[in-house]
Amino acid sequence: MRAQEFQHTLQGPAIFAGVGVHTGAYTRVAVRPAPTNSGIVFVRTDLTDRDNRVPATGEAVTKTQLGTVIENAAGVSVSTIEHLMAALVMLGVDNAIVELDGPEMPIMDGSSLPFVQILDRAGRRQQDALRTYIEILEPIEFIDGDKRASLTPSDQFEVAFEIRFPSAAIGRQAVDLVMDEQAFRDELADCRTFGFLHEVEYLRSIGLARGGSMENAVVIEGDRILNPEGLRRPDEFVRHKALDAIGDLYVLGAPILGRFEGVLAGHGLNNQLVRALLAAPQSWRYRTLAPELAQAV
Repeated sequence: MRAQEFQHTLQGPAIFAGVGVHTGAYTRVAVRPAPTNSGIVFVRTDLTDRDNRVPATGEAVTKTQLGTVIENAAGVSVSTIEHLMAALVMLGVDNAIVELDGPEMPIMDGSSLPFVQILDRAGRRQQDALRTYIEILEPIEFIDGDKRASLTPSDQFEVAFEIRFPSAAIGRQAVDLVMDEQAFRDELADCRTFGFLHEVEYLRSIGLARGGSMENAVVIEGDRILNPEGLRRPDEFVRHKALDAIGDLYVLGAPILGRFEGVLAGHGLNNQLVRALLAAPQSWRYRTLAPELAQAV
């Protein structure tokens, strides 16, 4: 059987550190190997007076303003998980423990590329259990005004996204990709988060974006991009939105066999789609890619 039919974890720990884009707090992180069928679990090592394990699940998402926040029943939370989650799912990491000594994942350069490089250095290890996919059987969508997010059947993972902004620096952008590990590395991983200067100033006034800078985000003022190095790709903005969606979907706990489409969507709509899918069990099923063992799941 092929490697992608089996679950994988890390070969050894992946250790790194950086500032959180909203808290500005310096956080140390260790992504460690985990047993089969354990999924992705965040552990707040700075908290020892209560349950500090926060599994990444659709129901655990509590906030989606400017990033995805997960929280457990004891009130322990971890924010801005989406860029690491995108790297984990697209590099085929099914099981990992993410230990961090603060409330927010480091933003690094604002993309998934640093996480890809860190995971590559740690290496991956095949495990002795079959990987389970979420196969979309019926269309499911969530609509909010002119914003839409949907999942439809496909025999592969596809990601399409469209954004529209009045700023000439962005305008209308669309991307439509068949997404596997190599496509993620080539097409999306290096695309950074972005924001408008007036929004950053407002966020700082209410205690957010304390760690945000042109070192970890593309900053726009009016119709101008302020970053001296410019963009990494002409359509970096929509590609980052597609990256975000991939990370947001991985709180489902398994990679997807299906097509995701987002129109003007963000973290909130992505999570509403996750919850709509979980509430409609007839619209999907768990599936392995090993034909002779498919009935075992």
